[in-house]
Amino acid sequence: MTDEPSPSSSPVAASTPPPDAAARSYVQVWAESLAQVLGQIAGSPFAMECLSEAPAEAQPPQESDLRVILVAAGALRGEMSLRISRDAVLALAQLFLSEARDAAAEFKPDHQEAVEELLRQVAGHAATALKPRWGEVQLRLESSAAPSWAAGASGWLASGSGAAFPLALEWQLSAALNAALTAAARPPASNRTEAPADEEPSESNLDLLRDVELEVTLRFGERIMLLRDILELGEGSVVELDRRVEEPVDLLLDGKLIARGEVVVVDGSYGLRIREMLTTPLASA
Repeated sequence: MTDEPSPSSSPVAASTPPPDAAARSYVQVWAESLAQVLGQIAGSPFAMECLSEAPAEAQPPQESDLRVILVAAGALRGEMSLRISRDAVLALAQLFLSEARDAAAEFKPDHQEAVEELLRQVAGHAATALKPRWGEVQLRLESSAAPSWAAGASGWLASGSGAAFPLALEWQLSAALNAALTAAARPPASNRTEAPADEEPSESNLDLLRDVELEVTLRFGERIMLLRDILELGEGSVVELDRRVEEPVDLLLDGKLIARGEVVVVDGSYGLRIREMLTTPLASA
């Protein structure tokens, strides 16, 4: 690896701040979990390491790349994206499927499915490894195009010395997950001087979070449906919710209920007039 940034780094990654200590610790868990799973499949150690710059084997972004989003819920909330080149997907799939290594082999849908299943296994290991430091974290894998959210940190997972073959995966953490990791890395309350719970956070602390993007959702109601009823839905179907028109709707911040109110129209768009705050937005985030 040279001292200068590799030209294969993507424009998004190049403009993203380097990971702080908390983000590096989180990604290191993924590196160790990936190394553990690949080592078990290969039958020999498969070292993985975290890099802030693109390694020599990294490839520039292509339309054929496999992109997945790993959604964290529970003690940590946010997204992590992985970009894996077609060549790397083929190599990983051949290892996972016990196929002979052949870089010229035809790429098939089974190869992508195999790598997605491999990553689910890695996510299972990672969730277990995250628990001692961050608590219960649920990880869900989703196929995706390039991330639409703002990246809070980025870098690379790369194979180390002795690995069965060279491997490079580009990762990005969403700003929301990056902020959650930073907040969770603070010392326990018993080890620091902290304002009483009923006092508002200081202005300096709030400044660290003002630019973090969080998802705000209006929930009009819910309904549990049988699969056969869902399959019968079509144009013109009406799904009745569990809430009456005169009842307030919910305002959710990153999936957590924080307020209720009434729907209004603002310049032709839906809006919400808040009638009841159930918790402070900062506490929910």
